[in-house]
Amino acid sequence: MSTNQRPDPDLARRMANAIRLLAVDAVEAAQSGHPGAPMGMADIAEVLWNRHLRHNPANPHWFDRDRFVLSNGHGSMLLYALLHLTGYALSIDDLRQFRRLHSKTAGHPEVGVTPGVETTTGPLGQGLANAVGMALAEKLLATEYNRPGHTIVDHHTHVFLGDGCLMEGISHEACSLAGTLRLSKLVALYDDNGISIDGHVQGWFTDDTPRRFAAYGWQVVTVDGHDPSTIDAALRRARSASAQAEGKPTLICCKTLIGKGAPHKQGSHEVHGAALGAAEVQATREALGWHAAPFEVPADLAAAWNATERGQALEADWQARFAAYREAYPAEAAEFHRRMLGELPDGFAADLPAMVAALGQRTDAVATRKASQLALDAMAPRLPEIFGGSADLTSSNLTNFKGCVTAGPDKAGRFTAGNHLSYGVREFGMAAIMNGLALHGGFIPYGGTFLAFSDYSRNAVRMAALMKLQVIHVFTHDSIGLGEDGPTHQPVEHVPSLRLIPGLDVWRPGDALETAVAWAHALQRRDGPTALALSRQNLPPLGDETRAAAVQRGGYVLSDSVDARAVIVATGSETMLALQAQTALAAEGIAVRVVSMPCTGVFDRQDAAWQDQVLPPALPAVAVEAAHPDFWRKYVGRSGRVVGMSSFGESAPAKDLYAHFGITAARVADEVRALLQRPRQGCGVAAEATA
Repeated sequence: MSTNQRPDPDLARRMANAIRLLAVDAVEAAQSGHPGAPMGMADIAEVLWNRHLRHNPANPHWFDRDRFVLSNGHGSMLLYALLHLTGYALSIDDLRQFRRLHSKTAGHPEVGVTPGVETTTGPLGQGLANAVGMALAEKLLATEYNRPGHTIVDHHTHVFLGDGCLMEGISHEACSLAGTLRLSKLVALYDDNGISIDGHVQGWFTDDTPRRFAAYGWQVVTVDGHDPSTIDAALRRARSASAQAEGKPTLICCKTLIGKGAPHKQGSHEVHGAALGAAEVQATREALGWHAAPFEVPADLAAAWNATERGQALEADWQARFAAYREAYPAEAAEFHRRMLGELPDGFAADLPAMVAALGQRTDAVATRKASQLALDAMAPRLPEIFGGSADLTSSNLTNFKGCVTAGPDKAGRFTAGNHLSYGVREFGMAAIMNGLALHGGFIPYGGTFLAFSDYSRNAVRMAALMKLQVIHVFTHDSIGLGEDGPTHQPVEHVPSLRLIPGLDVWRPGDALETAVAWAHALQRRDGPTALALSRQNLPPLGDETRAAAVQRGGYVLSDSVDARAVIVATGSETMLALQAQTALAAEGIAVRVVSMPCTGVFDRQDAAWQDQVLPPALPAVAVEAAHPDFWRKYVGRSGRVVGMSSFGESAPAKDLYAHFGITAARVADEVRALLQRPRQGCGVAAEATA
């Protein structure tokens, strides 16, 4: 079926029923899952995927494809059925393995696991925010690369969402910004079925959703979600030239019946998150006139659904247009191709050591948030793909850099493809939008807020780690060192808890050089996100630039002593305290080693030889960090000592706070003396059980 072709109503109904029954069969076989949303949204999905969506099942990564996001990810069988039916490499056996170990059909869609899945969804609202990021990426790239007569970036982002997505606060953050940015190629289809897990939503969700989105600056259309002709008309309106000229994202509110087709359970919460049961499955087959066996799709429907030929033609047309673009604009085409591959510019990696060394040669005290900005000044102009921003804290996070340009519409409504965005006070939305930018391709996104406010964005940070996205979080004001703003803004548990997120590299650098190394690491890392925990207060240099190679290993010997009797492990602003304690102890004839540990995650990936060389198992250890102490037991052992804090902070100047909480060089020295008074276990990375 070609794009925008109008099928006969009976065929469209049967094609939608193929989605319904595949979802019913898979959930029944697994005895786990959510059949209600796939059954209720099947008619919407049939219209979008058969008449409007531009994609190529033979190449899920074709650049100019439309993006499709299932924000209500619990309805995953809707997406799996669509991918199977349209011709992606997702077999009927894969559907039979729904929710089974190591299958391609996990309980919620996972990018990188299932071909055709654009983002991992499940935590409600985040898929919608990811879609905003994808639409923003498309607009930025289109503005930057399209030329008169040569349009190589021209695709839409479609997102399905439900009541739960709209109840989550992130929907406000992301959709408000999408309206302000005039992301007209973003089309959201809302499954307005009035049901959530607890039942009918009238008791807890009575928002006037159309007026809410109209206030955001969206175009809003309301349709019968089971009438293909009105759904089709709404999608045509959303994609029309006049809608694009108006510059508004589109919300299509689709009134649906959850579990449509299940005669005894449709319209109730019973069909939301549980298998129908054998009797209701049979009743559903009879009600829909479906006579095929479980997991069987009649041949005529399979042929009607298959979109491979159409998708290959769409991609071939784009390839021809890109070839013409390459001939007319060879430099731009080469740069565009490089960015889509995710490769760094030629020579950038080779030049990084010199950029890092230049910061390491500074002799003045500088806050690591300022060192971060200096690193951006040196590195960002060489990276057209870098896209920064801050949650209304640019002047505090220092995420802007020399020559950066603010993205977004000007007073006349013209969109500027800049490389920095003021996200407003939207930490969670910012983090999830950055995930969407990274998923789309062509960008390395970073964004800033205070470390204490990482709590707002934490689940999106976790999702970036789960998806292995190259996203960089700039978290400043990293300790009680921020001073007078007090305990609401002073992080205590944040760095240790962020370190527990699998795949997130958390850097807490102690000076400008370590900060520059952290940025170099983040810009080269392709398999996961990075968080930088940066100081407000100025920090003196810990040494010269020759440390750079050692810093890259996450933990290294900063200052050694002959016949050292103990190790002091430190990070961030407390590393200087460790050096001061070492000097005081040396005056008493007590030799100690100081280890700087700016990134425990990177250190943990080093080989055992390096780890034992830095933290000799035979030496007792004291760790110091202005954060909750429990994390450091991993390195100092049960009998080691940790200088930290397990209470909230206070409002006072930073110097007074460090003294009040006992995070001082004198305290560190005292702990070393106490440690050496009796036999102790050595330090080293504690053994961990792995599943």
